[in-house]
Amino acid sequence: MEFWKSSLEKLVINEKVWKGKTILVTGHTGFKGSWLSLWLQKLGVNLIGYSKSIPTTPSLFELAQVDEKMNSIIGDVCDLSNLQNIIKKYEPEIVIHMAAQSLVRKSYVNPLETFSTNIMGTVNLFEAVRRTKNPCIIVNVTSDKCYENVNKIQGYTENDPMGGYDPYSSSKGCSELITTSFRNSFFQNTNTNEGQVSLASVRAGNVIGGGDWSEDRLIPDIMKAVIKKKKIEIRNPNAIRPWQFVLEPLSGYLLLIEKLMEQDSKYCEGWNFGPNERNLISVSTLINKINQILNGKISVEYNKSNIYEEEKLILNCDKAKSKLGWKPKMDIDLSIKWVVEWYNNYHNNGNVKDFTNKQIDEFSLLC
Repeated sequence: MEFWKSSLEKLVINEKVWKGKTILVTGHTGFKGSWLSLWLQKLGVNLIGYSKSIPTTPSLFELAQVDEKMNSIIGDVCDLSNLQNIIKKYEPEIVIHMAAQSLVRKSYVNPLETFSTNIMGTVNLFEAVRRTKNPCIIVNVTSDKCYENVNKIQGYTENDPMGGYDPYSSSKGCSELITTSFRNSFFQNTNTNEGQVSLASVRAGNVIGGGDWSEDRLIPDIMKAVIKKKKIEIRNPNAIRPWQFVLEPLSGYLLLIEKLMEQDSKYCEGWNFGPNERNLISVSTLINKINQILNGKISVEYNKSNIYEEEKLILNCDKAKSKLGWKPKMDIDLSIKWVVEWYNNYHNNGNVKDFTNKQIDEFSLLC
């Protein structure tokens, strides 16, 4: 117990303001949702999760027994009536909206599901809050891909225009526009004590971490290939991405919510949470770094895809650093080390819940 107390003292997150809060997380069974749920449980919240399904097999959600200390509900964000009932029943003080179809390549295969979930799912959540008149803080988690990508060298700022070439990126740009529309039309003059809603959105870069088994994602594909002793197929080795450990953006989301708890409407905006410049490396460089830790066990086969993918994507996070006091803690080498250690623990039949919580504690100690 003393270790956990000492770790919180070195973290910007204030445990006292979270304890006992009723929080609804949509998409809690996913990779990021599972990490966030475990962290929130440590903070002593009353946690409700709402997800359509458990998206992968295996899953971090099941292995880490995330549902042990929360109320886990299976439901679709496209079901407005059910969402209304959930909001009315639990009256969440904070809503973190993470439910989404989150894969670019899958969005080409099934654009209808992507647009339905990512656009109308967002509309339904906001509308459920509006109809129930539930005073709360809402943070809509979108993506760095929401911006109109023109391969900017200096990084995209929160004021850059929304866009999106592929269905996934387009849906996230639309989700941001919907957020702005609901905020301006229904949730303005925010003050949760007067029955209003504080609404913000967050945009993160390429998140890596243990427990990700999504299809067509680099780290899971590498780990699967190493275990099966097969070649990993790489589509775009020169693509530059803002790689960051999963807890980095999550810490930003939590810090933003703390600011929104202060009932200051200036935080009801869009926010970027990305890594420092040294973490902006190409796919091939990332693979080489992982291969050094794995002693050359990765075998690569290059197979260029005919599906369009952005060549470069960089976020400018000066706003979060200056106005929220947030900063990334981990460089790319430490991030990779933690990812490999997590998967090694899993494949050695270690306790997934304990190891994941251990990394949350260790992250809290980083300066």
